[in-house]
Amino acid sequence: MKSVKPKVSERSIDLQLVLQMREGIEDAFAEIVDRYTQKVHNLAYRISRNEEDTEEIVQDVFITVYNKIDKFEGKAAFSSWLYRITANTAFMKLRKRKQHLSISFEEAVASGGEISVVEICEPPSPGTQRELRDVLEQALNILPPEYRAIFVLRDVDGLSNQDVSSILGITVPAVKSRLHRSRLMLRRRLQRFFSDYLAEDRISYGPAMTAPLPEYSW
Repeated sequence: MKSVKPKVSERSIDLQLVLQMREGIEDAFAEIVDRYTQKVHNLAYRISRNEEDTEEIVQDVFITVYNKIDKFEGKAAFSSWLYRITANTAFMKLRKRKQHLSISFEEAVASGGEISVVEICEPPSPGTQRELRDVLEQALNILPPEYRAIFVLRDVDGLSNQDVSSILGITVPAVKSRLHRSRLMLRRRLQRFFSDYLAEDRISYGPAMTAPLPEYSW
């Protein structure tokens, strides 16, 4: 009877790669990059909502990992440590962008320049089902970054409250509170979309086509 090799966990693989990195094995770092680039990119983009910023965040994250691998203590999963670096880097990028936009705005006003509201935000007009994806994307965009990150980590990536707490450096009760508020904000946004959508149905097809607003369980 053939013996079955026990399945090696992702955490064990990560720890082995970390040890190899500390020994100066370059291939180990390359493998970590391969294993986590997409996940880092996804989280960075969901926080920053800007592809150019995301590319810079991803580069900064892996530079930090390379330079500070000795700081990883192994008490939590490597992925949690990496997510925390990603979130912190993304929030730092947002703060810098906000400062830059603030300075640019003040300079434009001082120089007599005009700023168009349409250039800042031009939301899609709701009313058709094919716009649902845009509405969902916009709903996520309007969440404050700290709430957006928690929603993404918990409801999109499926991490536990404890993992999110460790990644973002906040308490578990704070995670639960912000997650609840982010869900309420998204729910209200989607309710407005479906209310408008059903209103157009009533205009186009008459009262017979009306239907109750769908319920969502977040």
